Amino acid sequence: MLLEDERLDYLTKEHLRIIQNDEVFSFSTDALLLGHFTNVKKRDSIMDLCSGNGVIPLVLSYKGQQAIEAIEIQEQLVNMARRSITYNGLDERIHMYHMDLKEVHKHFKPSSYNLVTCNPPYFKTNQQHQHQKDAHKIARHEIMCTLKDCCIAARHLLKQGGRFMMVHRADRLMDVLSDMRTYQIEPKKVYFIYSKQDKVAQTIVVEGRKGGNQGLEIQPPFYIYNKDGTYTEEMREIYYG
Repeated sequence: MLLEDERLDYLTKEHLRIIQNDEVFSFSTDALLLGHFTNVKKRDSIMDLCSGNGVIPLVLSYKGQQAIEAIEIQEQLVNMARRSITYNGLDERIHMYHMDLKEVHKHFKPSSYNLVTCNPPYFKTNQQHQHQKDAHKIARHEIMCTLKDCCIAARHLLKQGGRFMMVHRADRLMDVLSDMRTYQIEPKKVYFIYSKQDKVAQTIVVEGRKGGNQGLEIQPPFYIYNKDGTYTEEMREIYYG
């Protein structure tokens, strides 16, 4: 089940296990925040873009009994995800595609999904201090896909009125809102994530609707840590339930 440098971590709240490898990919708190703020409805058809080692499909599987599909371009991460899915007995519900999301129009009918989630690469390729390992570069920098590519793929996949949930860096808020609207996904809700109350926001989760009416709701702030450095009750709920 485990290859060299891999380990089996817990998704405690979901009572699941996930294969991780720090040399290749390990999910961050941002992925759990995306899963937390994503509302899964009973009849949703779900696609996860930039799926990495499959953490979002695993987290969302806890919220219902829907089938979940996911796309990831790095073959090694797809392999890790598929083994995690099998370990948790979810092969009949979660399907991972090894694919470039820029080619979704070749493989999936338009307007097929009610819900698309995405934890995309955060950093532009011209930013300094890029991670040196290729797998990390691809996961964190816009080398294989850009924010625009993610929005185009979501537009193709989503039904009219379908929801697009994305987590990103707060300093790219305007890029996220602008690209969503450009590709007919109207931003409807923004969640600002803060490490502590006296800090600036580091992360955002944005919900958009394909073909939605204009009107953006700013949701209450979410804090990860208390002043003493312990997790807030809201963050403990995400980790431990």
